[in-house]
Amino acid sequence: MDKQSLLSLLEESPIVAAVKDEEGLDACIRSECKVVFILYGSVLNIGEIVHKVKENGRTALVHLDLIEGLSPKETAVDFIAQKTEADGLISTKLPIIRYAKTRGLITVQRFFLLDSMALSTIGRQIGQSAPDMIEVLPGCLPKIIRKIRAMCDVPLIAGGLIQDKEDIMNALDAGATGISATRSEIWSM
Repeated sequence: MDKQSLLSLLEESPIVAAVKDEEGLDACIRSECKVVFILYGSVLNIGEIVHKVKENGRTALVHLDLIEGLSPKETAVDFIAQKTEADGLISTKLPIIRYAKTRGLITVQRFFLLDSMALSTIGRQIGQSAPDMIEVLPGCLPKIIRKIRAMCDVPLIAGGLIQDKEDIMNALDAGATGISATRSEIWSM
């Protein structure tokens, strides 16, 4: 899987199933979502979780920062690259994104937009890490999504606090490439 293939999948099906437990994993397998963000697991079971996603024909990206027993270090990236079938990594950590790219993984850098200061650092951080995509939380801020899209040409996933179809459409209209959501009812919108 490469960035272009992922972009094609998102063009076809822009909703990303963000799973945070076994129930969500089972629901995403039954959904039409083609891309899965794995937001849970441990060093003991992440390989099995990724395998389940992959054997059901989905693209799997692991949020490294949320996997118990793995610290945000290069060794953890190596572990995901060598011991799982993951297509890519998600992280808030700039060095992790940079290193994961050298390992051939698709990279999604996650940003929490807490205030204007957080917004102002996005361009600089993207320039330093060169992620394949970014994920912005909360994703229900179309005005801010437009502003970020004007700052950079990196594909953007809007996530967090997406409540309904209106939020989805507003984010996509503002320039988001895709929408990540943990709520399974959103996966079929």
